[in-house]
Amino acid sequence: MDPDRDICLCFHVSQRKVVNYLRRERPRVASQLSECLGAGTGCGWCRPALEQLWKQMQDGEEPNLTISPEAYAEQRRHYRKTGERPSTD
Repeated sequence: MDPDRDICLCFHVSQRKVVNYLRRERPRVASQLSECLGAGTGCGWCRPALEQLWKQMQDGEEPNLTISPEAYAEQRRHYRKTGERPSTD
């Protein structure tokens, strides 16, 4: 995903902001990412993405989401409408 695209669509927190926060603050648990401009505290859609970025950082990888911004936004619309996340099968 483009680093300047929003991960947290409720509070307009970009992937770049989250990654910079991860590098600077080194949160011990993924839930501490909520301290990054409230990421993950709105509708909750972005929590799995935030956890993925946190885990990538913990594993020594470069944090990055591979989904397109359009697909991400469409999946969020579905989630907001139905409360269901796409299956990961």
